Amino acid sequence: MAFAVGVGIVNLAVALGLAPLFEGVVRKFVRARVHSRKGPPVWQPYYDLFKLLVKEDLQVSGHWLLRLAPKLCLAAIMVTALLVPIGLLRAPLGGSGDLIALVYFVGLAAVAIILGAAASESPYASIGLGREVMLLLTVEPVLVISLLTAAVNAHSLRLSDMAAWQLSHGPSISTAIAALALLLSLQAQVGKLPFDISEADQEIMGGPFIEQSGPKLALYKWSFWAKQVVFGAILCSIFVPWPRLDLVGPGAAGLAAAAQGAANVIIALLKIAVVVVLVGLVDVVNPRLRIDQALAYFLGIIFMAVIGLAFALLGA
Repeated sequence: MAFAVGVGIVNLAVALGLAPLFEGVVRKFVRARVHSRKGPPVWQPYYDLFKLLVKEDLQVSGHWLLRLAPKLCLAAIMVTALLVPIGLLRAPLGGSGDLIALVYFVGLAAVAIILGAAASESPYASIGLGREVMLLLTVEPVLVISLLTAAVNAHSLRLSDMAAWQLSHGPSISTAIAALALLLSLQAQVGKLPFDISEADQEIMGGPFIEQSGPKLALYKWSFWAKQVVFGAILCSIFVPWPRLDLVGPGAAGLAAAAQGAANVIIALLKIAVVVVLVGLVDVVNPRLRIDQALAYFLGIIFMAVIGLAFALLGA
């Protein structure tokens, strides 16, 4: 129990505490460099969150869903973070949740955005929520099929078992294809260009978030930054669990085991940082795709993921 609590604190600290820092690093050393400017300090996302959280909470509608949606979105991402092993082979809720629970809470975060947009009663938000539904129905299958590929190989729906299987058996054709499909879908999962279609500031003025301000907008922003870290952890922990320190036995305790665990968490953070920077680079150098282009793209990615699942069913 104490171990699960400790790991849970670490996972939430990474997903919520370090997510703004990763965003700040991308702004400072990726976006600013590509745009040939100095850029804001790496701590700017923390300042932005604080500024929004202390602002007056204005509402264009008295609907209770408008207040609940951003809290539900962030809470769903927090639970997702507790289902994912970050650096360690065991997730805090690994015994209580699995692939099905993970997909449910990831989908719940998107549904919260849709409900909040509907409650705002804005025409731009209505257009944005329609696009959000479209992305949900085309992007989520990639996540499901990719994780099913790992589950078939591990003969388990638990993410910890998938990570352990990949670590012990090494790369395979099926997991390589699944990892690539998941990587290619990350931009849409975290709402970055070229797939920020539902937000599209130049077209629909922010879409689902047009009427969100103050604390509500802060929670949405925090959710998206944390989602980047969580999906980076899913990709790195399940499909690329190497390198990893295993100098102490799995049942060992004490200072040596704690030091090894801390080292593995640091290694995981470095891998997640690489994924976040890659997502940020793609976001900077690409224009927004049209809806028909995005649909065609994701049909291809879904087909790729299905091929990976087929290889897994064949034992490859």
